[in-house]
Amino acid sequence: MTRGNQRELAREKNQKKQQEINKKKAANDKNSNKGMTLEQRKQRDADMMRMKQQKAMQKEGTVS
Repeated sequence: MTRGNQRELAREKNQKKQQEINKKKAANDKNSNKGMTLEQRKQRDADMMRMKQQKAMQKEGTVS
């Protein structure tokens, strides 16, 4: 009898887990990434990080 209960509990737990996963958007579904490939996103992100690093270096240079 308990085995049937375990199955029901496992099904409920799995269903909740699947609902949480479905709520999260994949990277491709976000507005800023629409129509971009993985390589294009990586390139864009790398460019943004380079700009942030340059700004930080300039700010560090002016403070010293």
